[in-house]
Amino acid sequence: MGTNRRYADRIDAAMAQRVDEVVMRDGRPANLKTVELELDKYALTIPPRPMPVLAWVRYGEVPLRVEAEAVRWTEKVVAIIWKTPDGGEHRAWVWASAVDRR
Repeated sequence: MGTNRRYADRIDAAMAQRVDEVVMRDGRPANLKTVELELDKYALTIPPRPMPVLAWVRYGEVPLRVEAEAVRWTEKVVAIIWKTPDGGEHRAWVWASAVDRR
């Protein structure tokens, strides 16, 4: 059976979106350990308003790029919050290198 080349990209994007939804619905994001944060070593910034970011997070072995808000950070780590497709909210500390400003 052949493939539908005309709609292949759209179908692939829709499937990827569904996979992301299931992963976020059924899983919890990985979080850095307290020892990795080194909050006693680096200055913590808490902005007056959250900053919009794109960030890589892991759900088990599945990496996802999410639109999030940075709510605190050091030069090494960032605390982010993002909405899940079902309207929930997830939070995690991630490495600063995994975060880009939007």
